[in-house]
Amino acid sequence: QAGVSRSVAVVTAYLMKTEGLRCEEAYAAVRAAKPDAEVNPGFQGQLKLYEAMGCAVDTSSVLYKRYRLQMLTERYPELQDLPREVFAVDPTSLCQTPITEVLYRCRKCRRRALFRGSSILSHTEGSGPTAFARKRITDSAQLYGDGREKCTSYFTEPVQWMEPALLGVLEGQLLCPKCMSKLGSFSWRGEQCSCGRWVTPAFQIHKSRVDEVRTLPAGNFQAAKT
Repeated sequence: QAGVSRSVAVVTAYLMKTEGLRCEEAYAAVRAAKPDAEVNPGFQGQLKLYEAMGCAVDTSSVLYKRYRLQMLTERYPELQDLPREVFAVDPTSLCQTPITEVLYRCRKCRRRALFRGSSILSHTEGSGPTAFARKRITDSAQLYGDGREKCTSYFTEPVQWMEPALLGVLEGQLLCPKCMSKLGSFSWRGEQCSCGRWVTPAFQIHKSRVDEVRTLPAGNFQAAKT
């Protein structure tokens, strides 16, 4: 009777799920019945995310993981206490890693598995060299005009082995937990990908510092992509 935001968001989500309506259509239907309905911006964002995930709460979705990390950045400005569920399981836990999933390991020591393929948070490709105008990078060949990959890093969700480096600081280096070689960097405020896209928060692993390991269909042999 009195609700204008939270309850309206729940009813809107219900109509999206049961009637197959788009977010805007469901919200318009609710407002037609209750003109003073006014979902706050935060709930509007959640409804759009819900729609993007097919009207289901998919915690394995890249969209969901990005949203969760962005909300975490706002809720934990001091970064002294992070929920355990925000960290991906360390891939060295064999019982947690499907044998068919791609693994990424440190290229220097060639032993330490760092993250799984499912931990990579893909992003929309940026605008390229024009995004670096403030850094005075104007020659596209400096970035990827010579045929190299536009994105030279993987942006991942935080993995359990990263936790000691992340707590209490806004940015820093990511080092291999076995050989301590530099893998990349992190910043809760965000970092810019080589493609020009700004990613927030950013847990960036340089592709040149890791090997991609795939399990071959036949036998128990592994192949490393260098």
